[in-house]
Amino acid sequence: MKTIKGPGIFLAQFQGAEPPFDRLETLADWAAGLGYVGLQLPTGVGGLFDVEKGAQSQAYCDDVRGMLADKGLQVTELSTHLQGQLVAVHPAYDELFDGFAPANLRGKPAARQEWAVAQVKAAAKASQRLGLTAHATFSGALAWPYFYPWPQRPAGLIEEAFAELGRRWRPILDVFEEAGVDCCYEVHPGEDLHDGATYERFLEEVGGHARACLLYDPSHFVLQQLDYLHYIDRYHERIRAFHVKDAEFRPNGRAGAYGGYLGWVDRPGRFRSLGDGEIDFGAIFSKLAQYDYPGWAVLEWECALKHPEDGAAEGAPFIRNHIIRVTERAFDDFAGSGADAAANRRLLGLGGK
Repeated sequence: MKTIKGPGIFLAQFQGAEPPFDRLETLADWAAGLGYVGLQLPTGVGGLFDVEKGAQSQAYCDDVRGMLADKGLQVTELSTHLQGQLVAVHPAYDELFDGFAPANLRGKPAARQEWAVAQVKAAAKASQRLGLTAHATFSGALAWPYFYPWPQRPAGLIEEAFAELGRRWRPILDVFEEAGVDCCYEVHPGEDLHDGATYERFLEEVGGHARACLLYDPSHFVLQQLDYLHYIDRYHERIRAFHVKDAEFRPNGRAGAYGGYLGWVDRPGRFRSLGDGEIDFGAIFSKLAQYDYPGWAVLEWECALKHPEDGAAEGAPFIRNHIIRVTERAFDDFAGSGADAAANRRLLGLGGK
């Protein structure tokens, strides 16, 4: 068994215009001061790590890694969530998602997609240069506007959407294979990969590609009322990244799983800071340890109520206290009989035969 690495923190929700949140170096000092030992780095427009530069320059990667090492930190994964989203965008969302791309590509869906694909491929190479084994991203979505079957969906619509998604991602996954890095999709509403069934459909379209892996975030399953523990039992072999994020679901007579277009504070399903929601993290960390999860436990802070700096300060000890230092021996070894093969045969009544 493996001991999960951590605590780590995803910096996307903390990056800002004011110090210490405006630069990677000062953000790193802040995170280390809170007790984190790993950083998941956002990339893309306004990100903290330049994947194009990282793909080309070992010196750049070494400088980033060395700067963080001096502070007692490591990179856990790079993130291309925003670029991954742009690999596949239904036209209904073109204008909304344009903000994820450089200004000169807005209003140009084909050029925007080409840029996004190049970014994710570059992230594979940059991850390799950083010595990473996993990468965090989104799948994008072509079928999401049709997730509820009303009006009745035309025959073949969803099949074609996933076939196209597979065609777009297969060449990217091949680049990850060349780099020796797992591409971990965060299963998330708004993505075509939003639960186990959709992941399985996608996996079939990419031929069971070995690098088409998963980022496990139980908060999104609470809001969908999906069994987040059984999900680990079913897909543990593919889970290679882990966002530690809490959530709660309290339906009422006014709104339920769809949220009624309400703001986050008033939705029945909402994200919470660690320990303030209803997720059984003790069971999650136990299952991940049981199944030899090889990666990091990374805080992703999103909460409708609590201040982000308080959530971050509480997150490091929360994760640390949940990481199980796995045992190297069975608890009942002290009572071992030391029996040999001949003794076993005698115990079974087989004598010397």
